[in-house]
Amino acid sequence: MILFLIGSLGSAHGQIVQLNQVALVQAENRPLVPVTAPNSGLPSDQVPASPNDADLGEQQILKREDTYQPFTASSMTPIFFTSNVALTNTGEVSDVVFAPLVSAFYDPRITGNLYALLGAQEQIFYYGKYTAFNFGSLDCEAGLTYFLPQFHNLMLRAWYDFNRLTFDDRLGDEFFSNHQVLLDAELPIRLGRAQQVTVGADTDLSVGADHQSPRRNDYEGYVVYTVGLTRSISIEAAGRIVARVYHQNGRTDLSEILSATASYHLTNWCTLSAISSFAHNDSNQDVFDYDVGNLGGELLLTVKF
Repeated sequence: MILFLIGSLGSAHGQIVQLNQVALVQAENRPLVPVTAPNSGLPSDQVPASPNDADLGEQQILKREDTYQPFTASSMTPIFFTSNVALTNTGEVSDVVFAPLVSAFYDPRITGNLYALLGAQEQIFYYGKYTAFNFGSLDCEAGLTYFLPQFHNLMLRAWYDFNRLTFDDRLGDEFFSNHQVLLDAELPIRLGRAQQVTVGADTDLSVGADHQSPRRNDYEGYVVYTVGLTRSISIEAAGRIVARVYHQNGRTDLSEILSATASYHLTNWCTLSAISSFAHNDSNQDVFDYDVGNLGGELLLTVKF
């Protein structure tokens, strides 16, 4: 089975394997597109009103004024063990994967709570033993994000994404490209000062691709729990259910993904994390059923300006 898949990496099945590997790693490192949260809308020298203000008398509390920084540049270096390289239901083999990523995004505020998005990211997947599976994934994105503070900061996003897969790190050696429209609604629910539950739903609609067999639409619902244990340590756990409807061959998959991340924020620009995920894929074509688990760590460097 493995020899067959290596020999046909550019085939439809090989392209689907790469798409699913990218999706699983992105589930460990959400979001694909950075989120810019609006401020409270108050002048920089005030804090929100409190019901006890009348008891305390008139006050003026000063704080440092935050300057909005629309540019974000990041470098991420995850390394992890994966239990099922080819995402098969028989003859599974494991490997260690090094998947460095670089990204740059410009996220300007247009008006009030409306933001634009322009950006790109490139991630290369290097396999330790099964090097024929090495591939690169490029995303170029543009879109809009809108926040609704009156509805608990409900976030609505719509953007265009061009995804291009290449053999190894040869950026000019493409084997699949896809044009897609992504729509997302996300509701953050604060649980005190250090905890948050986020509920969301998104859809990824393919509007054009150079190969039709791997082409699909994804429909996803997710719940994410985040807790800050200290100023430097945070934990995130997420559960996702994704329906993947392929444009050809009548194939539909249902993927259940669990992920957990523990992060230590060394500075405001450097974070070290332990990452893990498990996915179960159930297809209406049994040959595409599989289970896979990933476990590893990553170093994230982020600069905003």
